[in-house]
Amino acid sequence: MLVLGISAFYHDSAAALIRDGQIVAAAQEERFTRKKHDPSFPVNAIAYCLSEAKASGEDVDRIAFYEKPFLKFERLIETYLAFAPSGFESFRKAMPLWIGEKLFQRDLLLRELSAISPALGEKPKLRFSEHHFSHAASAYYPSPFQSALVLTMDGVGEWATTSAAIGQGDDLSITKEIHFPHSLGLLYSAFTYYTGFKVNSGEYKVMGLAPYGEPKYAKAIFDHLIDVKPDGSFRLNLDYFSFCTGLTMTDSRFEAMFGGPARRPDQPLEQRHMDLAASIQAVTEEVVLRLTRSLSTQTGLRHLCLAGGVALNCVANGKVLRDGRFDRIFIQPAAGDAGGALGAALAVFYDENRRSDGAKIVKEPDSMQGAYLGPSFEQSDIECRLKAAGAIYSVVDDDALISQTATALANGRAVGWHQGRMEFGPRSLGGRSILGDPRSPTMQKALNLKVKYRESFRPFAPSVLRERVADWFELDADSPYMLLVADVKSDRCRKMSAEEQALFGIDKLNVLRSDIPAVTHVDYSARIQTVHKETNPRYYALISRFEELTGCPVLINTSFNVRGEPIVCTPEDAFACFMGSEIEFLAVGNCILHKDKQNPELARDYKNAFDLD
Repeated sequence: MLVLGISAFYHDSAAALIRDGQIVAAAQEERFTRKKHDPSFPVNAIAYCLSEAKASGEDVDRIAFYEKPFLKFERLIETYLAFAPSGFESFRKAMPLWIGEKLFQRDLLLRELSAISPALGEKPKLRFSEHHFSHAASAYYPSPFQSALVLTMDGVGEWATTSAAIGQGDDLSITKEIHFPHSLGLLYSAFTYYTGFKVNSGEYKVMGLAPYGEPKYAKAIFDHLIDVKPDGSFRLNLDYFSFCTGLTMTDSRFEAMFGGPARRPDQPLEQRHMDLAASIQAVTEEVVLRLTRSLSTQTGLRHLCLAGGVALNCVANGKVLRDGRFDRIFIQPAAGDAGGALGAALAVFYDENRRSDGAKIVKEPDSMQGAYLGPSFEQSDIECRLKAAGAIYSVVDDDALISQTATALANGRAVGWHQGRMEFGPRSLGGRSILGDPRSPTMQKALNLKVKYRESFRPFAPSVLRERVADWFELDADSPYMLLVADVKSDRCRKMSAEEQALFGIDKLNVLRSDIPAVTHVDYSARIQTVHKETNPRYYALISRFEELTGCPVLINTSFNVRGEPIVCTPEDAFACFMGSEIEFLAVGNCILHKDKQNPELARDYKNAFDLD
C-alpha cells in the first residue's frame, strides 16, 4: 500500500511517501523552491517522493492531509465570536481567504493533485487526519517502541495545543488534550515576537539566547501570564495577549509588565531581552517537566515520544531525559508542521490496515533512517551540475575524499559537506552540513559572522561518534537528530576566572570554556548529534579520520545555508552557498572544490545574489 502524506498552506509545507508502513521519502517544499518556510502546495516535494519510489499517480492508494480544515475554521469562528467585537480587523482580513480558499480545501487539494496527475486527484483517495494525531503518529510509528507515551506540544492545530496519546502495537489514541487559546507554544512565540524574532521560525534563537541571561521574569510569568497546575495542565491569562483577536502576539499590558514595546528586529539586543529569553525558557522547561512527570505516573509507561514544535526545544528535552522518568526518548526530527505530512501518511496506513487486518506495525532500530529521506545525486550527475554552474573541481576516490576533508578541517578550514540523501526536518545531520574544527577558539564567531551571516550569539552543535559521546559529554544515549542538550564533560572544561564569571550578556561569548570551545555554549552545554556508522557511514568515516589526526572525535555541524536561505538541496545549491560565503573547502559527492581555485568574478556574483548586507 502506497500512501502520500501532505502538509501545506500554513508554513513548512512538505510531502512524505509510505510503502507498506516503511518510509520511502520525505522532503520540505522550501528545499526545491528556495523560499524559506514555503507554505505553498508541495508540488516539487510530491514529485520527488514519487520519483524516489519509482511510482506514478496511479500507484498511490491513499493521500493523507495533515489536518482537518473544517475543524480549524470552527475554531476561528468560535474564537472571533467569543471575543467580539474585539478583533474585527483580524476577522475582516482572515475571512476572505477562508471563504474563498481554505473552507473548500478539499476541492483545492484535489485540483492541485490533479494538476500533477489526474490519478492523484481521484476524490476517494483523499483522507484527512487531525493535526495533533498527525504529529503523534509521526513520532510513535517510526520510534523503536512497541508501546509508548506520546506528548505533542505546539502552537495550535484545529483546537488542541497540547495532547497526550498512548501507543500500543499498531494502535495509537489521544487520551488528553489542552485546547486553544491555552498554548505553551503560543506563550513561547509571544516572547519570540516580543524579543524581536520571527514567530514560527525564531523560537530557536530565543532558546540560544537564554543562557546569556538570568530568569528574572520567570516569577512574573507564573504569577500573571500562565497558571500551571502540579500535573502540568495550564491556562493562559488572555488579558496580556492579542493573538486571539489582533495582528500581533502581545498587547499593552504585556509591554507594561516587561518594560516597554517589543524589540524591532533591527534594534540591538539588550540584557533585558536575554533575561526575558532565559525566563520563558525556564518556564517552558518547568511546564514540560510537570507534564512528563504527571503522565509518567498516570500511565506507568517507560518510553516517551515527542512531537510538535515545542519538541524542537532540545534544552527542555535534555532535562526530561535526565529527569529519569523514562528509560528512552524518541523525538521526531521533523517535529514541526513538515513532519505532519509523514504522520498523516502513517496514520492513514495503520488505520486502514488495522481495519482490514492487513500489515502489522513496522518497527526497526531507526525507521526514520537517520532522517536521510530527501534527494541524493549520482556522481555523474553531480559533475554535470557543477560543471554547468562554472565550478572548478577535482574528482577523488572515497579514501582521498575523507582524508582531504579531514585535513582541511584540522587546518581550520570551514567545510561544506554535501553527501548522500538530504535530511528531513530543520537540522542538518551530515548530509547537507557546514563543518568546522570544534577545538578552535575563533571558529564559532567566524562561522556565524563570515559564513552563516547571522547573530554572533548563536551556538553551534557538535557531531560526535556515538561510542565516544560519554567521553566528551554528560550523555550516554542516542541523540541522532540533534534534539538533546547536555553539558560538556567536566574534565574537558576550563574553569573561568572571577573576572570572566562577572561578565554579562554577549560579553560571555569570547570566554574559552572547554577543549571544544566552538561547540560549548556559555552555560557549558551543547546540542549533541550522535553519529552512527549504520545510518551515515561516510560522515562517520570523516569524523573518525578527524579523530586520527587530532585526537578529537567531534566536529562542528551546522546547516548548509546562509541567513534567510533554506538548507541546500542540489549540488548547484551547495556551490552557490560555497561561493557566496566564506566557506573555503567543499566536498560534493567525490568532487573536491577549493575556494582559491574558483573564478573570483563568479564569487562576487554569488555574494551579490545573496544580498546579505
